[in-house]
This record gives sequence, structure tokens and C-alpha cells, in this order.
Amino acid sequence: MKASRKIAVTAVTMIMTIAICSAARSARQQPSAESAPSAPKTAPEMDRLTFYLGEWDYTETYPKSASYPNGGKNTGLYTSKLGPGGNSLINGFHSKGPVGDFEGLLVMTWDPKEKFYKAYVFGDAFPGALVETGQFEEDALVFRSEFTVGGATLKLRNVTRVVSPRKLVSEEYVTAKDAPEALLVTVEAKKR
Repeated sequence: MKASRKIAVTAVTMIMTIAICSAARSARQQPSAESAPSAPKTAPEMDRLTFYLGEWDYTETYPKSASYPNGGKNTGLYTSKLGPGGNSLINGFHSKGPVGDFEGLLVMTWDPKEKFYKAYVFGDAFPGALVETGQFEEDALVFRSEFTVGGATLKLRNVTRVVSPRKLVSEEYVTAKDAPEALLVTVEAKKR
């Protein structure tokens, strides 16, 4: 179960990083005095993610569970910046503490064919990438994914909200089979 927690934490952290990059992009955009050749426009859906842009200090809070009987709290830093042409967000993160040391990369983009956001999470705890599909549900950006660990399929749901201009809260939930969904980790991030 620790491997699944590490994957989930990596996913949460990456998503938070993307949110931060988006916010910074909005703040940095200024009209240029000289007109450069017109570049292809980014999807308006990517503009909705600019709240993620920048550097963020964050805290991961783990509730008491079988894996962590006393719960736990890690701290970390993530950065979010625009990818090529503004068509993606590239987020890096690293946290450490009593729950473990997590490092990863999250790339978010808009998929015009599927009409959903896609997030590709790369972490130090697992090979390949965890692929998430997301959309805005009211004021929250919600990503969902599935992965298999030790023969069991786990489903993740990540809910991220901007709670103030410089603060994000992200909650990651996990479920297996027909079990009720349980809170895996809460991440609170403050922009530097």
C-alpha cells in the first residue's frame, strides 16, 4: 500500500504544481511593443490553469491509517511553468518528512479530442507515468485515474481548489474495488 500512497502523493503534488504555473502565467502576460509573428493560439482551457504558475511551499497532511497509524506531515516545494507554446504546464516537486521522500514531475495539457485535461505524472516511486483525466467541476479542478499495484486496482480522485489568491488546497482520495473512498492526503500550498 505504501507504493500506492507514493504514487498518489506524486500525483497530488504534480497537480498542485500545474495550478501554480497557470497563476504565474497570467501575471506575466503583457502586450509587446513589437509585434512578433503570430504564433498558434493556446487553448482557452489552458488559460484556466494559470493559477498554478510560480513557486509554492506546501504541506502534505496524511490522516491516520493502517499505513500511518499516527498520520503524518511532509513539507515540500513545487514549481510550475508553461511548457512549449503555452500548451502545457510543467510542474516539478519534492517533499520530505516522516511519511517519506517524494520527487516527481507533472505535465498537464488540454486534449481537444477528448475535451478533458490530461495530466502525466512521473515519480521516483514508480516506472512509467500515471495518466489522469480531469475537468472543472464548479470551482474545483478534479482529476481521476486508475492504476494497479500488487494485483489490486486503485482509483484516485484529486480535487484542487484555489482558496485565496495565494493559496491552494488539494485533496487526494483513494478507493479499491467496492470500498468507500477514503482521504489519502491533503495538500495545502502557499505561493512564494
